[in-house]
Amino acid sequence: MNNFMKLGLLAITLVITACASMGEGTVSEKREVILDMEREVLTQLYKNKPDTRAQLATAPGYAVFSNANVNLLFFSAGTGYGVINDKVLSKKTYMNMAEGGVGLGFGVKDYRIVMVFHTAEAMTDFVENGWTFGGNADASAKASGKGGSVEGEAYYGDVTVYTFTENGLALQAMVKGTKFWVDKELN
Repeated sequence: MNNFMKLGLLAITLVITACASMGEGTVSEKREVILDMEREVLTQLYKNKPDTRAQLATAPGYAVFSNANVNLLFFSAGTGYGVINDKVLSKKTYMNMAEGGVGLGFGVKDYRIVMVFHTAEAMTDFVENGWTFGGNADASAKASGKGGSVEGEAYYGDVTVYTFTENGLALQAMVKGTKFWVDKELN
């Protein structure tokens, strides 16, 4: 591995570590940060895709995640956090996420994910196993609510996934793996 690639991996690691941190605070304060993010994301989703309000209302559960992602030439990495709302059990499960990928890309972006679980089994499987693999190609240039991005909507069996960029500048075509896991501190 040449020095440029080593420097790039170090930069990605440092940026991801900084972006993933929820900072200091009590468990209650950290949960509130996640719930505030969830409210903001759902407001934005309902504004951009009004039909999703009925979809979430009838689903057994849904999840909302915030993710920071860095792309540096051939590598991509990201981390984030979120919450699953199990409407069947009236329970919230706080989770973390990390992703890594290879392909071609450059940039940094802050994006949101909303997952709608159409069956309780799909939601339980996600909480217990949490892995997702797939390809990703997108372009975004957005800051302070201005700019544009190519948004995504995907279907994975009994789960619909919506993604949209909050802020960032990125161009990427990657094969990624994402791991979601239960946050032991917040649950």
